[in-house]
Amino acid sequence: MPPDADDAWNPAAYDDDHAFVYEYGERVVDLLDPAPGERILDIGCGTGHLTDRIASAGAEAVGLDASAAMIERARETYPHRFVHADARTFAVDEPFDAIFSNAALHWIAESDQDAVLDSVSRALRPGGRFVAELGGTGNVAAIVDAVRAAAADRGYALESPWYFPSVGEYATRLEAAGFEVRYATLFDRPTELDGLASWLDAFGDDLLTPVPDAERPALVADVEDRLRDDLFVDGTWTADYRRLRVVAEK
Repeated sequence: MPPDADDAWNPAAYDDDHAFVYEYGERVVDLLDPAPGERILDIGCGTGHLTDRIASAGAEAVGLDASAAMIERARETYPHRFVHADARTFAVDEPFDAIFSNAALHWIAESDQDAVLDSVSRALRPGGRFVAELGGTGNVAAIVDAVRAAAADRGYALESPWYFPSVGEYATRLEAAGFEVRYATLFDRPTELDGLASWLDAFGDDLLTPVPDAERPALVADVEDRLRDDLFVDGTWTADYRRLRVVAEK
């Protein structure tokens, strides 16, 4: 979850309405291929579901998240160690064999991405691996464009709060941080939602910051009208997700 997000996340709503986040993340755990006895850190662990999935392979899994609410929920649900910390500045007493992250790093500002990778590098043993998935270039572009256009019609200028890099951009950052990139891919992943309004309520608050709360329902209705022909099919909203998946070795 994003830095300083203690008041931004509702763990119950996250688990109930947006389970696709960690359900899709199970495929990234498969790419990680955790082994018994490995020490693995899960950055942006949220409510801990993927941390538990990693631990089920016999690894010693530790979850880390910037949201105190998410960490509290994870501790209530699972017996593993969960740490409330910032991905940009965290430090560890003993290096990990692997570091994992799913759907979290794109919440961190582009200007802080190198600090994240420096922290990851310091926390890994030599030869340790970093396996991550985050939003890639073009992720939810149709939704963002529609939101910005609807806001502009009301006199508000919006900037995307997310970092969605290309393969080349992110691979360059990894190499500068001392990693050898072993695998990197950008792919489309259309993702069914419980509702576009629900998605914007959970994930769009930073995007909609300049828009007063009283005006948001009308704006969201406008966004739905703009996107209905393209993203609403057979009664289901589908977001135009694009994901960047990487494996790198220190």
